[in-house]
Amino acid sequence: MSGPGLRKRLAAVLCADVAGYARLMASDQFATVAALDAARAVFRAKIELNGGRVVDMTGDSVLAAFQTATGAVNAALSIQSEMLASSSVSVPREHRMRFRIGVHLGDVVEKQDGTIYGDGVNVAARLQALADPGSVWISGALQAALTGGLTGLFVDQGERQLKNIPYPVRAFALRIGDAAERSTQGHGPPHPTLPRKPSIAVLPFTNMSRDPDQEYFSDGITEDIITSLSRFHSLFVIARNSSFSYKGRSVDVRTIGLELGVRYVLEGSIRRAGNRVRVTAQLIDAVSGAHIWAEKYDRVLEDIFAVQEELTDGIVATIAPRIDATERGHALHRRPDDLDAYDLALRASAEAEQAYLKTEPQLRQHALALARQSLALDPHSALALNVIAGCQGRYLFMCTDESADARSGWEEGAKAAAKLIELEPTGSAGYAWMGLLSVLGRRWDEALANARRGHELNPNDLVALGNLSFVELMTGSFDQALRHLQMQTRISPRDPFNYIRNSMRAAACFMLRDHVCALDHALASVSEAPNWPIAHTSVAIAAAGLGNLDVARSALETARRLAPEYVAARLNGRHTYQRAADGERLVLAFRIAAGLEKPSAL
Repeated sequence: MSGPGLRKRLAAVLCADVAGYARLMASDQFATVAALDAARAVFRAKIELNGGRVVDMTGDSVLAAFQTATGAVNAALSIQSEMLASSSVSVPREHRMRFRIGVHLGDVVEKQDGTIYGDGVNVAARLQALADPGSVWISGALQAALTGGLTGLFVDQGERQLKNIPYPVRAFALRIGDAAERSTQGHGPPHPTLPRKPSIAVLPFTNMSRDPDQEYFSDGITEDIITSLSRFHSLFVIARNSSFSYKGRSVDVRTIGLELGVRYVLEGSIRRAGNRVRVTAQLIDAVSGAHIWAEKYDRVLEDIFAVQEELTDGIVATIAPRIDATERGHALHRRPDDLDAYDLALRASAEAEQAYLKTEPQLRQHALALARQSLALDPHSALALNVIAGCQGRYLFMCTDESADARSGWEEGAKAAAKLIELEPTGSAGYAWMGLLSVLGRRWDEALANARRGHELNPNDLVALGNLSFVELMTGSFDQALRHLQMQTRISPRDPFNYIRNSMRAAACFMLRDHVCALDHALASVSEAPNWPIAHTSVAIAAAGLGNLDVARSALETARRLAPEYVAARLNGRHTYQRAADGERLVLAFRIAAGLEKPSAL
């Protein structure tokens, strides 16, 4: 003790601030504040996960203290990794929120309220000022205390004379920057650990055709390979959404392996000309960078499905030779009866994804029309059935009435899901969509049984896991829903649909009465998808739970502008929760946000 209420101790101190914060605020204050709140949620989670304590989050800065040097550095690197992953997928460069982080191990003076002062703080702050946006600088004292392989991630910057620090400080820098730069320097933050079973990411096959309109064809083939591989329970397969975040980017496969936590990466290209197609593929060990296997296929277009089967067999034979032959037979796609039907189904799938992202009814209708055309040519097209079940399920979630169109949509979706189960009784897709449709049709027991069955059949299927999370959320299993949402993050750590997960996390936390957590996730969802109405309603109900009526009303007004009928239905009491108390609590939050009810203890 050096004074009343004070104690001196050794601590690892992390200081961070936003690069170009004033410029971001001048450009768009509301978006910047929302992004900053989302970033604070990341900082808080990573700091606490690594044994640290947030001391202060004033303005655009963060100050935290840790018991260990390794905990502080792991937190800093994982924060920068997550910030980089989220911004590189969906945020324009001029609007990215990038942090500079400095970490130092030194003496601090701590007050009873937890505030810290001293050289430990001052040096960390000076190192943070030297760091480039997206990077981490650490002191020599902290570097010497690191354990494991973390020291190898940093480059010696020599001794630096820091402002108002009477002695020189040796500094070490890790430039996180963009993935390509990291790969050339051989540095990178800690990433998910390798699973015990063989793990693989399938990168989007490059469209080598002269016609850019053939992009959907290359993407469709890639998705089919991912789906085929994901059916093997002996493999850990990264979901399509994260694999596709690397589309159009030149990134070293070792960096991809680190970022996704996989041992193997498959990459290739497709050239389609007339009725012929050439497919090239190579399997790479993402740890060593060594090429393990490569193949080239020249086929007439009608044989493209034979190429997919041969490619899948080659990969499995290489990385999982002990997979049972019977399971292999189940994993192979059946061949559609008509190539034109498959082509239509691929187009329908691409448009369905855009329809969901943009919530535009005409895109949904066009996707459905293409899928129906595909089924007219090939009644057994699993891809077309998937599009119909998914489009109708997502439409019904946003539906606001019991119209004839809603009833026919439910019937068409359920019929498509049932047909998928009939065609592929050991596949996950039919059960996953039947689970979603059943909960929207208020068939609660069927919903849980089907959603669980879909996940059991294919633990790697992100749609099945997502639909199970939603069913659990609607039926009151909030802790289970949060657990399965976390599993989705591991399967697809760079997923562009993360805003949906964050909105679901916000809903689960709200129902568990953790309104602070709910608001953190809701703001993250808004930051990731500012034009998605559900993200804003998530903010509204969480803020209502906290009693922050200004934020709640502002968020609800934004949601009302984006989806007026959806908001009106909620205000009038419509919900999809099984338990009346859960639904009533949601509706009450909406009405409080709208100023229709007095604030109450939610």
